[in-house]
Amino acid sequence: MSRSQRLLDLVQVLRRHRRPVSGRRLAEQTGISIRTLYRDIATLQGQGAPIEGEPGLGYVLHPGFMLPPLMFTEDEIEALVLGSRWVADRADERLGAAARDAMAKIAAVLPADLRERAEASALLVGPGAAISEGRIDLGLIRKAIRSERKLAILYRNGKEARSERVIWPFALSFFDHVRIVVAWCELRRGFRHFRADRIAELTALEMRYPRRRLALLKEWRESEGIPPPE
Repeated sequence: MSRSQRLLDLVQVLRRHRRPVSGRRLAEQTGISIRTLYRDIATLQGQGAPIEGEPGLGYVLHPGFMLPPLMFTEDEIEALVLGSRWVADRADERLGAAARDAMAKIAAVLPADLRERAEASALLVGPGAAISEGRIDLGLIRKAIRSERKLAILYRNGKEARSERVIWPFALSFFDHVRIVVAWCELRRGFRHFRADRIAELTALEMRYPRRRLALLKEWRESEGIPPPE
């Protein structure tokens, strides 16, 4: 393995971890010795990579360090192609169009050989179950999540009973046949899961909810026994 490829691999491993990770674990994941790892960390720091940490405490790569597209591996290109195809096929129309546009932008700056491989990728998305679309615009929910704004909804449960709710949406789950809004419900004073196709009416409110989205997401994960992402 070339030194440049080794450094790239190390950056990619660091990008997968949001919290400090030990040098020994990094060495194991990249297949190098701990001594070589320390040298590579120092080299990357010298080249401007915002890596913080030290032996015994672990290392973390701060967001914002960009790699040129030509550094994508073939596996990474195929992952991007497959992911964009899934979103284009299974998400709502606006998000699907965004996935196609994003992949087109990536392909436009790839070297010719990688662009050809991306266009000729044999990884396909098979047919899924019929999706219960509902009547509301998922784009409004995604916007509320990004801006940490409350939503007023008219919701009907599985027994067709209707209720008016004010919720704090902080996540949107995409299953093959249904979309689930994960939110704090002011009526129930707790976390609730709302099927998007059962939301009869939706109004975006100007009020921000009083807690940060990431804090709500973390608390919900803990309540559901879902381990945090690395």
